[in-house]
Amino acid sequence: MKKYLILLFILIQGLIFSATKSLSDIKTLRFDVVEKTNIKSKKREISYKIDFILPNKIKKEVIAPELNKGEIYMLDIKLFRANPEMVKEKLAARNLDTDVVDLLIDLDKKRRNLLVEVEDLKALRNKRSEEIAVLKRKREDATDVIDDMKKVSDEITTRDIEVKQISEEINEKIIRIPNLISDETPFGETEDENIEVRRIGKIREFDFEPKAHWDLVEELDIADFERAAKISGSRFVFYKKAGALLERALINFMIDTHVIEHGYEEYMVPQLVNKTALFGTGQFPKFVEDVYTVESEGLTLIPTAEVPLTNYYNNEILSEDMLPKGVTAFSICFRSEAGSAGRDTRGLIRLHQFNKVEMVRFAKPENSYEQLEIMTEHAENILKKLNLPYRVITLCSGDTGFSSAKTYDIEVWLPSYNAYKEISSCSNCTDFQARRANMRFKREDTGKVEFIHTLNGSGLAVGRCLAAIIENYQNEDGSITIPEVLRPYMRGLEKIERD
Repeated sequence: MKKYLILLFILIQGLIFSATKSLSDIKTLRFDVVEKTNIKSKKREISYKIDFILPNKIKKEVIAPELNKGEIYMLDIKLFRANPEMVKEKLAARNLDTDVVDLLIDLDKKRRNLLVEVEDLKALRNKRSEEIAVLKRKREDATDVIDDMKKVSDEITTRDIEVKQISEEINEKIIRIPNLISDETPFGETEDENIEVRRIGKIREFDFEPKAHWDLVEELDIADFERAAKISGSRFVFYKKAGALLERALINFMIDTHVIEHGYEEYMVPQLVNKTALFGTGQFPKFVEDVYTVESEGLTLIPTAEVPLTNYYNNEILSEDMLPKGVTAFSICFRSEAGSAGRDTRGLIRLHQFNKVEMVRFAKPENSYEQLEIMTEHAENILKKLNLPYRVITLCSGDTGFSSAKTYDIEVWLPSYNAYKEISSCSNCTDFQARRANMRFKREDTGKVEFIHTLNGSGLAVGRCLAAIIENYQNEDGSITIPEVLRPYMRGLEKIERD
């Protein structure tokens, strides 16, 4: 029904327009149409461009890019045109080759020149079409003009193919370029140049020799790495008895804190996602080797709940009053850890399958960095409630993730390492992911449609949190004291002891 109404509207407008101009002079009527819907009291919009090409053609274009198609690039190509040196500086800060900037500028210039040629050729084709019409009305021979118009049409087709090929080449290169780092991100080549922001909590001084969590969990019989390896291979674990209860207690505690105290909406997310979703958040195509894919289904096990949570609004236009918005979810995460050979191979720090509570925030561009501070505070609050010592660091440019413009890492103290180990990473991805997933919002005052800013952070990595609790709360007799905030989730259990 909606389609018929649109067609009727176009026809009516065409008749009105033709009253002031000869119908023979009208070639195309173009209308911008916004389809508004209300889903669960939330406004959503889909934009269309509809061309009514006289006499009888209708072209409808959804303003949403397909993968590797269209002219909505992963980074704003206007930045490359207007300030190539700035872009080069940002890429150089990530230790990346900057020659791609000049290449993209040249390709973009070639594409835009071709588009001008196409428009000129289309104008010529329209002129020839009018000449043919005049000749036919006069009953004169139009063969030469028709042949000429066919040649022009062939030229248009050739140019269109060239434009498409160049656009695909631009996209193929630009999708592999990471987000441009924030001006607040310190320059540095490696993690050694990350900047410590603050330390919270006092590191416990033991009056006995503390044990590593991988030894404690096996002595207490609350986790089993050996039998997990027998079934699944290395870097898998069975949680059991009080260990399984503690893992679940942590999940519920984190979710409740984020929902009740921090105002997030709770989701249960799909564990399998398509390539488009992974492309949207930036895992594909660069990190395709770090995931597990079910080839027969064309689906991939999620490396983090960030993927389905962030993509929840892909190809949608949100109303401004929906922002900022925070969502949270517990999920199982799967990572092949292809590039981590030899790193943290013992215990719960680097598993192929692990549990994590994720936070994702959607924000307007002008306050996304404020939202980053808020989200980081929410992650920190979990550790404060658990009374675990930690520190916050700002990642330098060379250590900042692919999709992020600025990242805070939160590291919890682990006695077994005599060091702080990452337990959360909170990132502002600005409009990088939104461009890839085509997520936008509409300004109430101006009606302008803009890309939203997305943020994500672990809230927290559950297994690493469990490891930190076991090591920091261990007792000389090998038992583990349960943090007070977790006891309501532990059936009143105050201490984990060997059966």
